[in-house]
Amino acid sequence: MTQTTPVTPSEKTSADFWFDPACPFAWITSRWILEVEKVRDVEVTWHIMSLAYLNQDKDIPDDYREMLKTAWGPVRVCMAVQNEYGQEKLAEIYTALGTRRHVEGRDFDRALIEEALTSVGLPVELADAMDDESFDEAIAKSHHEGMDQVGNDVGTPTIAMNGSAFFGPVISKAPKGEEAGKLWDGFQLITAYPYVYELKRARVHDLDFS
Repeated sequence: MTQTTPVTPSEKTSADFWFDPACPFAWITSRWILEVEKVRDVEVTWHIMSLAYLNQDKDIPDDYREMLKTAWGPVRVCMAVQNEYGQEKLAEIYTALGTRRHVEGRDFDRALIEEALTSVGLPVELADAMDDESFDEAIAKSHHEGMDQVGNDVGTPTIAMNGSAFFGPVISKAPKGEEAGKLWDGFQLITAYPYVYELKRARVHDLDFS
């Protein structure tokens, strides 16, 4: 592994963020990193990964496998948006999809996806990508670009910066303002050291999507 250099919070940082729209943990972390962009000199580039692809050959509970069947649709739509409209619209459709799924508690059906597309000024025909397996190769490529850096025993959120990548941080709510910035400072400091692999404790709080 390449030695990385600790970065001070004042330096410009490019952060690559891998997400699956279906993941509630990635959603909360993504809302946090958007707050970070407001208070630190950070630029986020969004990338698609797929929990359905990650778990397709794994022994997982039947109810989780059933849920993952519906996760392909929004991931394919995100890839279609990225291919045709780029980063800005990818970020917008992720927010539109995630708000409806995680904040409003709705299912990823075609009506939700068409509504999300319309809300960010995109054609509803992009919802046709939900069932289009031709996007899966590009999804797998994007997925591996992130997951190969952290290992297949983790998932999303995954963040890469300054030559280092980590799964996480996994948080139960998204801090705002300077609190978000301070959490970023600590995360950035820890991830600079290649011999740090894991820092973990039991999750005792419910997820807060507010």
